[in-house]
Amino acid sequence: MTSEPRDGPQFYLTSPTPCPYLPGREERKVFTHLVGRRAIALNDALTESGFRRSQTIAYRPACEDCRACVSVRVLVNEFTLTRNMRRVLEANNDLVGAPLAARPTSEQYSLFRGYLDSRHSAGGMAEMNVLDYTMMVEDSHVETRLVEYRRRGPDTAINGRGAGPLLAACLTDVLTDGLSMVYSFYDHEHAARSPGTFMILDHIERARRLGLPYLYLGYWVEGSRKMAYKARFLPQQRLGMDGWERVERC
Repeated sequence: MTSEPRDGPQFYLTSPTPCPYLPGREERKVFTHLVGRRAIALNDALTESGFRRSQTIAYRPACEDCRACVSVRVLVNEFTLTRNMRRVLEANNDLVGAPLAARPTSEQYSLFRGYLDSRHSAGGMAEMNVLDYTMMVEDSHVETRLVEYRRRGPDTAINGRGAGPLLAACLTDVLTDGLSMVYSFYDHEHAARSPGTFMILDHIERARRLGLPYLYLGYWVEGSRKMAYKARFLPQQRLGMDGWERVERC
């Protein structure tokens, strides 16, 4: 007679709720807890299997009649810049990102709150307060960094950090095979810079320097305008019924 280890993961299924991406549909998620000594290895394995992390929870869609949510990861060593992406890099040439320990600050929360109010005021995160933000950043049993983006300063060449106000930030997990962008946000007054695109490009380069083959972007949802941007970072792989499949065109 065999038995499962006491610290083995247990999976749960949520009740149906309205889909945040496609109107008129419902979503369900399967999830498990990322805690204890196996959290890092489990997060690696589940991310490769299409899960995403939120605090100490790993989840993925488990909708009965829909497979629109597709996990996407960029092939770091083969990625090529488009003309528009080169313009984004030029527009943000004055910014530098510093990977810091995942510790929340009042400056981060102010930026985060402004981002939600301007971009996602009707979303599921709209009511997050400072305690919720603190838990989002700190409540992790895996290797997590918070990359802060500021303008280059007089000491940037020495300490690798920018100076002045915080313009953008990204909560990032470091995996065995890549980086996973958990959540990014930025100053909405600088939206013309395309800071969201810039942070993805910066993370692709960070993964390359670390010798990691993938950058995990979360879910691309066909038919959802808010998720369409993820299809532009090519070549990439999308997780299908037969495993990760290479995609070279939008």
